[in-house]
Amino acid sequence: MLPEHYTITPDEMTEILDRLKPHLPPYLKEIGRGPYGGLVFEFEPFTGREPVRPSTRHDDRLRYVAEADDEAEHLLREKASRVLDRLFEQAGEYWRDAAYVADLRAIVQDAPALWAAYRRAAEALGTAYQYLRRPEAAAEWQSAVSRLIDAQGRAVAAAGAFDARAQQIADAHDRHVYADLGPAEALKRAGFPEAAEWHIADASSYGRRQYMDWDTHPPLTEQIRRQVEEQDAHLATVRRLSGTG
Repeated sequence: MLPEHYTITPDEMTEILDRLKPHLPPYLKEIGRGPYGGLVFEFEPFTGREPVRPSTRHDDRLRYVAEADDEAEHLLREKASRVLDRLFEQAGEYWRDAAYVADLRAIVQDAPALWAAYRRAAEALGTAYQYLRRPEAAAEWQSAVSRLIDAQGRAVAAAGAFDARAQQIADAHDRHVYADLGPAEALKRAGFPEAAEWHIADASSYGRRQYMDWDTHPPLTEQIRRQVEEQDAHLATVRRLSGTG
């Protein structure tokens, strides 16, 4: 077992790198010494789809050797394992961000178009509802209400279509919670800076059968449901008080 503080001599490093050569990742560009003597690794840009750390258990020059059997060989292999540990530890810091971005690129797909469709449907719904408050709506009340119902249906459908994609994006945010990138920056790097305007709820918010009134950031489908419910209640009151049917 290596002590907490240990050194690797230049000769040991030459031997270690020779043994590790078959296991070094293709994205490794260079290994150097840091300002305090530690190892620093330089990597090619990550795609986020690089292979995971390889196993060295079956490598005859790297697999475990007990200290009691060969102390020098045991220490050399322990040091080699630490070098590999440090390499993939540093690589992981960059790779986590790249994997996050790569996942979002694969997932987002038609989200911009779905969001634009939702915004149009939501705007049309607001316009149809506001028209009912204008005096001229009285002359065509039944038709105006019918148009509102159509607009409600289109808004519900558009919200559901975007929510289906937003749920996948939210799931990706959850999977990559340990990346250094935040959701907005990850989406920006994935090529979607406009995503800052999208309504993406927490992953746990999707698929619920019921939402509480204090849920202030539910999926779009729930927001539209609440809006439609308010509109229907208002129209029911108008019919009751005005005697219109």
